[in-house]
Amino acid sequence: MVSSAHTRRSPGTGGDGSRSQVLNIGEVLAELSSDFPQTTASKIRFLEEKGLVTPQRTAAGYRKYTPADIDRLRFILALQRDQYLPLKVIKDYLDAVDRGERPEQLDGGLSLAPRSVTDQLASELAGHTRPLTRAELQGRTGASAELVDELLAYGIIVEESQRFDEHAVRIATASAKLAAHGIEPRHLRPFRAAADRELGLVERAVAPLTTRRDVSSRARAAETAREISDACLALHSALVNGAISRLDH
Repeated sequence: MVSSAHTRRSPGTGGDGSRSQVLNIGEVLAELSSDFPQTTASKIRFLEEKGLVTPQRTAAGYRKYTPADIDRLRFILALQRDQYLPLKVIKDYLDAVDRGERPEQLDGGLSLAPRSVTDQLASELAGHTRPLTRAELQGRTGASAELVDELLAYGIIVEESQRFDEHAVRIATASAKLAAHGIEPRHLRPFRAAADRELGLVERAVAPLTTRRDVSSRARAAETAREISDACLALHSALVNGAISRLDH
């Protein structure tokens, strides 16, 4: 195991000290295309702008990416795609690794030892959140068949091609816990309505970015939307927990 997932290597040098080709941004896209076909040069430049990756520069200012940079990009893109983590969370993790620390977890409970992200690990990450069948959803969450039927009927979870994504897993898990306290799916309709209102609020806030056609603006819009959503969730949690704390008084 590599001691640090993202230790900077000198341009043109592999991790074992052997010579290895540095790549330009087009070649990097070719390297990533099989796992991340939607990635563009604008997306990579956006990640650089946010401080998540720092390629070397030639005297003429052209970017040159080492194998370590490509590993780092794989790590970032895999977590965005498979774990839906905000860039800030990923950057905080990477910054800790770059400082020589060994954080054991990322937000969402995904445990990763600091090491280079290989194609195999990217595949493992994708498999971590692969869509589940109905039987798998029930087995993983403890939700009964009747509970799943009701969640679908009230639009609390969505089934696509007879599969359920990781959001449905989280919803079904929470719903099963609530059901144990007598809170049924019909009681959860206000949560669906509140989520739709919050989405509308987020969409209005990022509208100026979504009207632009460049990929970099769309990436900024997605990241801004996540930041606003996180703030809304924090506000909701604080309001509810504040009210609950007063029950003791």
